[in-house]
Amino acid sequence: MAVTVEDVRRIATPLPRAYEVVVRDRVKWRVGSIVWLAFSRDETELGFAFPREERAALVESEPDVFFLPGQVDLRYQWVEAWADAIDLDRLPELVLDAWAMVVPKSVSAPYFAGLRADR
Repeated sequence: MAVTVEDVRRIATPLPRAYEVVVRDRVKWRVGSIVWLAFSRDETELGFAFPREERAALVESEPDVFFLPGQVDLRYQWVEAWADAIDLDRLPELVLDAWAMVVPKSVSAPYFAGLRADR
């Protein structure tokens, strides 16, 4: 079963400084003006912030799940995934890691500390 916009929304929307927008019929999440998570128009692909220097290894390790963005977007710290190949159990990690790349540590550190305290 494919990861849906609603699955991502449940995780992404409550995050500090994160907000959802629709741009050219695509659902995206931003922090300020930075897009850190986005679905394709047909919602079959999910792109997210990911360290540029690590994405080739990610794609090579799981080419059936992850793929590089288009040539124009290779300059960004971004990777793509097939929505129907993402394990729902893995989704929170992908979303939280992408969010943590775009917010200041002064925002992400207390959030993650709160998660650990809740366990």
